This record gives sequence, C-alpha cells and structure tokens, in this order.
Amino acid sequence: MVWNDSLACCQEKYKIGEKKPVNSQLQKQFITSAKKTEYREWLSEVSNIPLQQSLNDLNQAYQNFFKSTRGQRKGKPIKPPQFKRRKSRQTARFTKGGFKVGQHKVYLAKIGKLKIVWSRELPAAPSSVTVIKDSANRYFLSFVVEIQPETLPQTDNSVGIDLGIKTFATFSDGTKVDAPKPLKKRIKKSRKLSKSLSRKTKGSKRYEKARARVAKFHAKLKDTRTDFLHKLSTKIIRENQTVVLEDLNVSGMIKNRKLSRAISDLGWRQFRTLLEGKAEKYGRDFRVISRWEPTSQTCSCCGFKGGKLDLSVREWECLNCGAKHDRDENAAINILVAGGQSETKNGRGDKRKTSAKVAAVNETSTRRGATAR
Repeated sequence: MVWNDSLACCQEKYKIGEKKPVNSQLQKQFITSAKKTEYREWLSEVSNIPLQQSLNDLNQAYQNFFKSTRGQRKGKPIKPPQFKRRKSRQTARFTKGGFKVGQHKVYLAKIGKLKIVWSRELPAAPSSVTVIKDSANRYFLSFVVEIQPETLPQTDNSVGIDLGIKTFATFSDGTKVDAPKPLKKRIKKSRKLSKSLSRKTKGSKRYEKARARVAKFHAKLKDTRTDFLHKLSTKIIRENQTVVLEDLNVSGMIKNRKLSRAISDLGWRQFRTLLEGKAEKYGRDFRVISRWEPTSQTCSCCGFKGGKLDLSVREWECLNCGAKHDRDENAAINILVAGGQSETKNGRGDKRKTSAKVAAVNETSTRRGATAR
C-alpha cells in the first residue's frame, strides 16, 4: 500500500511538470503522517522497517529507469515502476534489528515468532530477511548472507552445449538430456483450470478459490522446472572446467506462435543465468558464442558448410568427407570449437561451401519427405 500511494504521488507530480519527491519526503508523507489518518492508521500495527525498505526499493526502481533512458545502464530498456497487485507476489524485507533467527523459529518485529522449516543451514549470520508470499498463498523466508568464494578442484574437461526443444541439452561428448516439460505433460489440466476460472464471477469467493487453484498449479510447474535446471547446471559446473553455450535470441524465438509455448516450458534463459552465476561462484570458465555461428550447418570433422537445414532434418551426411552426423551432437561439438576449446581432425582448413540444393541430395532424416533449405 505504501508503494502504491508513493508511486501515485510521483506520477501526479510528473503530470503537472514537477520533479519526483526525494525519498525522505515520501517516507514522511506516506509513513509518518499517513499513520495519523483514518484510512492508513493500520500502518501503526506493522514495523517501520519493511515500510521504509519498500520506499527504498521504489527509489532504486526510479534510478534504474532514469539510467536506462539515458543509456547509462546496459541491457534492455527498463520500464518505469508499476503498481503492485494485492493478489500477486508480495514481499516485506526486515534488516538488522527487525528480526532474530532461532533454531526452529524466526522472530519478526511486531509479528512475533514464526515456526519455520529450513531448506538448508545458514552458512553465516544473515544481514536481512525477506518474507515472500506468492500468488499461490505460500510463504517463504529469504535470507541474505555473506559467504567466502568457493573454488572447485581444477579439471581438464570442457563441454559445448546445444540447447533444443525435443532434447533439452546435447553435450559435445554425445550425452543427451531430456527436459521434464511440466506444462506439456499437464496441458489438459491447465486448460481445465483456466476454463473453470473464466466461468466464475470476478470478485466472488468461488472466483478466489479457482484463482488459487490456477496459481498453485503454475507454482508446481515452476518448481519442477527450476529444480531440474538447478540440478543439471550444478552437475555441469562440477564436472567441467570450461562450459561453452550458444547465445540464443529467446525473446525473439518465443514470438513464433508455434514454438512459444514449448520454448517457454524449457527455461533456456534461466539455464544460462544459472550456469553463468555458478561458474563465477566456483571458479569455472563460462563462454557464450555468437548466435550467428553456423553450428548446425558445419561438419565437425572437416569444417565443410552444407547449407541451412530444415528443423525436421535430425541427421545428415557431409558431402566433403562423408562423415555422418547427428544434428544436435554435431552442433554441440562446433559450439565447443567456436569457444576456443577444441580442434578438429583436419584443422578446419576447408573453406568450400555448397548450396542448399546440392546439400539436399544426400541428406538423411528421421522423418520421411524431409528436405534441406
């Protein structure tokens, strides 16, 4: 509520041509003075710490937006802060002095002791704790702790990874990993729950129950996907010194209406983020090659480029050296080579190219009637 009131005030100031109030003015107006009003007197029942942190977050959000518009922040343009919905994810952050951690309980200021179930032991004393309530009405505590960097033992293993839809990841050593695809397996249930929600009157008790069922369903899908990505990324980082991945334009690929649901169900971008973060944490080398590298078109044995292949072509034969390739495995090897971690048998000296029509003569595929383009 404090966030929304302050954001509405900032927007009104901008409409009349005035500057955004500073953080101290917002805290005085929407925390200290608001507690004395009839409509916001209930703010006195909660601790000041999460209220102040909420306005600090709003101030930081505006700073990030201004830096993005001025070109001082890397990455995609950031939108201005938005209003928060009561039914969506909610958070409250407590800093030192507002919480105390016990063995089985955590004390929060003006809330009391909360009985908790630990997912893991805290490696150090936390500097802050955030209470999180998701749209499925589940509560979590997230602690911020300072840890010492941990470096894993050196290894000579390097791996290139080709990401796909049918097979989530194909490694340069030939290993393939299938994705759990939680939404695809439960698509009928998803449609049934969504249809049930659409038939309810918005604002009624039955609508709220149906909304909660939909939220719990999607929360379970997210947990399944995240668990798979965490386990796989940890295994890769522990077993390999260098990890090479291809830079995929995920935001552009999901605009394809035929593939958007399948790609979103895989979590490619989250997988890359986890690999990058864990590589930095454990002292591994993480590399990303250009998305324009013809990894699927190039023979991993001699470097011969056979032209663009249709997605239905899963196996093909090189016209130069006669080597037979699995499309994904060949791409993974080329990704590793492009990352500067391997050399091919013939030194990649051949610069000859062939047209798509010539390459299609000896193409082999897992489906009948498949052609190369």
